Amino acid sequence: MEFAGFTLRNNLFVAPMAGVTDRPFRQLCKKLGAGVAVSEMVTSNSLLYGSAKTKRRANHDGEADPISVQIAGADPKMMEEAARYNVDEGAQIIDINMGCPAKKVCNVMAGSALMQNEPLVAQILEAVVRGAGSTPVTLKFRTGWNRENKNAPTIARIAQESGIRAVAIHGRTRADQYMGEAEYDTIALVKSQIKIPVIANGDITSPQKAKFVLDYTKADGVMIGRAAQGRPWIFREIEHYLATGAEMPPPKVTEIHEIMREHLLDLYNFYGEETGVRVARKHISWYTKGLVGSASFRHAMNKLPTVAEQLAATDEFFHAQAAESERLRYEEDDKDSQNPEALAA
Repeated sequence: MEFAGFTLRNNLFVAPMAGVTDRPFRQLCKKLGAGVAVSEMVTSNSLLYGSAKTKRRANHDGEADPISVQIAGADPKMMEEAARYNVDEGAQIIDINMGCPAKKVCNVMAGSALMQNEPLVAQILEAVVRGAGSTPVTLKFRTGWNRENKNAPTIARIAQESGIRAVAIHGRTRADQYMGEAEYDTIALVKSQIKIPVIANGDITSPQKAKFVLDYTKADGVMIGRAAQGRPWIFREIEHYLATGAEMPPPKVTEIHEIMREHLLDLYNFYGEETGVRVARKHISWYTKGLVGSASFRHAMNKLPTVAEQLAATDEFFHAQAAESERLRYEEDDKDSQNPEALAA
């Protein structure tokens, strides 16, 4: 896929997720089939540029191209400066957050709250494009502020006129948060009205759903968020299905053990042992949710305080899994076991 000046492996995108899409996770998703992985949201407040959290989020050492960094804020001047700063730090694509529904973001009129103020949207988009210079700028937003005010088509037109190179649309309003089901009619409408690429996002949890959404909306690509938590190989599964029409078999236990172990080691290295152990717990839980015999393992894992203990317990669990079956097995009576949406609940 040709996207914002880059030739991508495919049209599959990793959605930016706070506390999830750090550098280790982005690198892993790209390795397992994603064309683009967008970073966690970075503040536009220059006073926070020196914070440890912001520095980590702006760390792209060794990351495969293209490096896409999402910025958030409600002040055009600060957003312009944030774009310029992140380009200087190595960003190859600047993405604007206009989709986050979190109260702490919307209460300062950032994220999806911006969709209520279309003139301000235009000012911010133009400022970020100016600050990014020759670096392409993309925009992520929702279908509207609430179901009575679905102004995504208007926002998309403003984006195109402001020099935005592509848009990603989540099929819910801000008021919907992550409740209910995503709808794709609004995304299809936007696609029919603008010329820049449109990426569809929301409830894409399987290869079949990805194909359905692409066919239904005529979107140029799909963006996967929560479904990739604990299942980063979903990108290669979708890539294979779109290319062949056939499903890949469940992955081998030994392969997932290796993938997970490498991910954990990367997390420890990136965050340091103390924080790395805490961050690793949620990923271990996502990886193993619903697997046969995993409930007691996850419960015990949450009490292990060191890297050595986490790795030893992980090895023991997966060795036991491999002894029982070559491929991953899920509890038959766990209706959420293979539902990636449930993994993020």
